[in-house]
Formats: sequence, C-alpha cells, structure tokens
Amino acid sequence: MKYLLNLFLLFAMMFTASAENYPSRDDFLWVAVPDHSDWLYETGEDANVNLQLLHYGQPASGVTVTYTLGDDMLPDDRKDSVTLDKDGRAVINMGTMTKPGFRDLRMSAEIDGQRTVHHIKLGFSPERLTPFVREPKDFREFWQKAVAEDKKFPLTYTVEPAPQYTTDKMTCQLVKLQLNPEGRCMYGYLFIPKGDGKYPAVLCPPGAGVKTIKEPLNHRYYGEGGMIRCEIEIHGCHPELSESEFAELRKEKGNYLSFDLDDPDKYYMKDVYLGCRRFLDLLTSLPEWDGVNLFTQGGSQGGALAITTAGLDERVNGCVANHPALSDMTGYLSDKTGGYPHHFRKDRNEATPEKIRTLEYYDVVNFARHLTCPVRMTWGFNDVTCPPTTSYEVYNVITSPKEALLTPINEHWTTRATEYGHYKWIKDHCKPVAGE
Repeated sequence: MKYLLNLFLLFAMMFTASAENYPSRDDFLWVAVPDHSDWLYETGEDANVNLQLLHYGQPASGVTVTYTLGDDMLPDDRKDSVTLDKDGRAVINMGTMTKPGFRDLRMSAEIDGQRTVHHIKLGFSPERLTPFVREPKDFREFWQKAVAEDKKFPLTYTVEPAPQYTTDKMTCQLVKLQLNPEGRCMYGYLFIPKGDGKYPAVLCPPGAGVKTIKEPLNHRYYGEGGMIRCEIEIHGCHPELSESEFAELRKEKGNYLSFDLDDPDKYYMKDVYLGCRRFLDLLTSLPEWDGVNLFTQGGSQGGALAITTAGLDERVNGCVANHPALSDMTGYLSDKTGGYPHHFRKDRNEATPEKIRTLEYYDVVNFARHLTCPVRMTWGFNDVTCPPTTSYEVYNVITSPKEALLTPINEHWTTRATEYGHYKWIKDHCKPVAGE
C-alpha cells in the first residue's frame, strides 16, 4: 500500500509541475522509491531503491538497467546492472556511507535504440555535514569596512514607469540604481501596492547568468497582496535589451564569477554584494515602506545573495533562500562536492592561495554563520547545480531561528506552490508596526 501511495504521488507530481526528473513529452518514466520515505539514512545504514521503468506507460520488462554510484557530484566508484522483472521492476542496493553526505545512483537503459537516464540522491546523516571553507579572521572587519566605504557614495537612482507590469492593485517602476562614482549600476523592477498604506519590503536578487529579469509578474501576489517587492539584476544590463544584445553581453561577462578572483578587493562580486545591500537603502527610503519589515528572498545565486545581503545588513528581519549557490566553494579541495560555480572541480591546480583567500571572504557559509534573523530554506536532493551537500552545510551553521522545506525529488527548481509558501512565510514573519 505504501509503495502504491508513493507511486501515485510521484505520478501526480509529473502532471502538476515541470521537472527534470519527469519531463513532459517523454516516452519513458522512471519511478525510484527509496525504502526510507524521507530519502534519509544514518551513516552505516544500507539504502535500497525500489525501481520501476515504464515505456509508453507500459512496464519495461526484461530490460537491463546499468547503474553507477558515486558521492554527490564526484566520479563514479561503483558500476553494476540489474534486469527488470515482468512488471518493469527491480531493487537496487545502494550500500551506505561511513561519513555524512549524499550518494548518487545514476541509471541508464536502452529500449528500441533509445537511451534513457535517471538519477536519485540519498542522504546519510546530512544534518552532521560540516563545511570545508574556512572563515578569515578578519571576515567581519573586511565587510564592515567595505560597507562603510560604500555608504560614502550617496543613494542615487532614477525611476521610469513600467506600465506593462502595472495592475489595478500595484504599480511597477523600472529602477536604475547607481553603485559608485565609476558608473556601475543595477536595474530592478519595483512593485508597490496601490493605496495609502505602509507595507513590508522584499528584495529579490537573481539567479546566475547575464540575462533579463524574467517574467516579473510571476510573483505579482507580493505587490497585489500588500508587499513592496523589488526584483533585480546585477550586471547593469537594462532588462528590455534584445536577446541578441544579451548574447553579446554574455560573451563579455559570462565568466563573471571568476573575474579578478585573485584579489578580494577587486573581485567582481564585491560590487554585487554591496549593490544588493544598497537596494535595501532604496527600499527603506520609500515613503510606502512600513519602517519595520525588510526581507530578502531568492533562489540559486539569488538564494546566495539573499543570505549575504541579510548578513551585511541587520535591518533585514527575515531571509528565504532556495538551494543557495556560492556555498562551500572550496569543497572540492577536501574530496567532497563544492558549491556552484564549482571552482576547482576539474583542476585543483587552479586553486592558488590567492583565489582560495578571496573565495573565503565571499562564501555564503561564512555569511550564514552570522545571520541573526529568521531563515527559511528549501532544497532538493537531486540537484546537480547547487548540490544538497552544500545546502545542508549552509543550513547547519545557521544559529538564528530557522526552518527547512526538504523536497528530495527536486533538481534545480521549485514549484509555484513552494514559491507561494515563501510569500506566506514572509507574511507570517512580519513584525507589528506601531500605530496599526
């Protein structure tokens, strides 16, 4: 009965969310159900996966499934195969781990000349995972000095109406925020509820890449539900540029996470971290802000920036992060996975002392250690962009009030329901405002 229920739920997920695990318009469907319903095991405990493969919705009976096993994001260390029974089923024993972490079961099969692949990651005592990255002794002093210097440049920005994103319940403006006298800037769509009230404010930094601010109305329920929301980009690219213009900019800026990595004062992301914090100055200067409630929220690189921004500014009283990138970035130097963008994964010889030192100042783990506000995090185990190992490591070092929404089957995505849950969490964590 439990197996059938799990199977039903997995099929339901296929039809209610777009996912790498269960793509639409595919002839094959893999159903992999661990014998622990939460996909979590203690170190030393064997994990078994009940597998079924369907082809055109019919059991792939007699098909050979080849599989490999390896630690999270690391090379395979075991290879084997199994033959599916008449119902297209088999059981694969994944073994165990002697230290905390994740094992990745990577499966493939060929039917009628078509190859199909699937994978599933299971955790072993991940609540005991600890990051490899070190915190520099002057970490806090480095950033306090950087923020103090940044504040010397006055808050400078321009706004223009964005009627294409304005609704009957909220206005939208395109903001151009000047970051420094040298002319570096960032853009953002600023949504403000219509009316005479005072509202909480939410800053939403972007995921990785040089691209436009995608689908700003996806989260319209913030502005229409009574919250100021600012969705930003980080490269100074006007969001209404054409795709061909963005393609040219990607040639120029595409490797930005490695620009000037030898010097923490010149590193590309320094202006990004400080620029996100400067957007908080903008939000708190708005006459519509309620004067109390200020949140950060984002996913992947945006999840990283949500945490670093909250770490740089104590005015933030709530932070929501999906699978944060830029976490334990030197992890591959300790024979474990490292966080996106996976520095040194292919060549450890690139790990000079200067680059390691810079990454330590910018690693999300070191900001997470100092958070004082409540935090909500969510991540999936099957993620191969921001691996679950590093998300756990971030979560494990947080000492402020925290909660986690674990969605094991997820790869590098969240559902609309999860995103709306973030909105409700923020709403529930708003503090009372004097006079209300």
